[in-house]
Amino acid sequence: MEQPFAVDGPRRPIDERSDTPRDKALRLLKRLWQWKAMYLMLLPGVAYYIVFKYVPMYGVVIAFKNFSIMDGILRSDWADPWNKHFLTFFNSPYFSQLLTNTIVISLYKLAFGIAPPILMALLLNECRIRWFKSLVQTLTYMPHFLSWVIIYGILIALLSQSSGLINHWIKEAGGESIAFLTSTTYFRSILVGSEIWQNLGWGAIIYLAAMAGIDPTLYEAARVDGASRLRMIWHITLPGIRSVIVMLLILNLGHIMDAGFGQIYVLYNIQVYPVADIIDTWVFRTGLTQLNFSLAAAVGLFKSAIGFVLVLASNQIAKRWGDGIW
Repeated sequence: MEQPFAVDGPRRPIDERSDTPRDKALRLLKRLWQWKAMYLMLLPGVAYYIVFKYVPMYGVVIAFKNFSIMDGILRSDWADPWNKHFLTFFNSPYFSQLLTNTIVISLYKLAFGIAPPILMALLLNECRIRWFKSLVQTLTYMPHFLSWVIIYGILIALLSQSSGLINHWIKEAGGESIAFLTSTTYFRSILVGSEIWQNLGWGAIIYLAAMAGIDPTLYEAARVDGASRLRMIWHITLPGIRSVIVMLLILNLGHIMDAGFGQIYVLYNIQVYPVADIIDTWVFRTGLTQLNFSLAAAVGLFKSAIGFVLVLASNQIAKRWGDGIW
């Protein structure tokens, strides 16, 4: 039987109208105890983010101080003016080049890297030979665990101007060898291609998990209506994983100012600085190697602010189609 509601005032059950703070606290404790196993499972993840993500945020004050390791964060003098380290970065002669390279490389990775995992997931989802599906999924997933140092060794074996396999084929065909790894023309393409290759299997697994949650009766109804596989992919599978695609896109937009420091630091060289030198690599050379931690913190705060704005903006745009994260 439904509980009666009061005629006037807020429409709440009558037995909750006179709740005291003590009653609400007891009810909350009861619910916590009821789901204690779930909260215990959640606790390690929450502790990780508190310890490694939120507590270190206090160190952002370094960006506004002349930080000294000997004095520590609290005893270091405040910068005069307060935006001294931000101005150092903005007034750098390399600022426009660094910002352009960072954004362009990130957009290339975002634009060209979003479709291959979806396509791979669709192909694996349609595969009916289980052993072949497992084999392909394993082979494409393995590069995700390789460090960029190992991948750089693979690229040297393939693209080296003197001994690379591809240049060997070019010479055998009568052409001249190409300096792929030191060429400003090819270097960004190598960055994007190696990133896609490394993360192809990982992204496909995420989309395969989303496809597994699609109601199978939708496919059965489509088969009864005579729909082909392509029609079912277009009208059922892709709409079914649309929210996951939007979520990953929004999360990737938050990292658009990163561009992949580990990858670029391992692969780049002085000859490709004009197209490969990004904010993080410049900060590492100019800030951290010279122990200018305040400059590094200021640039990190600048990047985080831009990423935060991009996430909010993209989420608001996505909500227009009902696919926002929050």
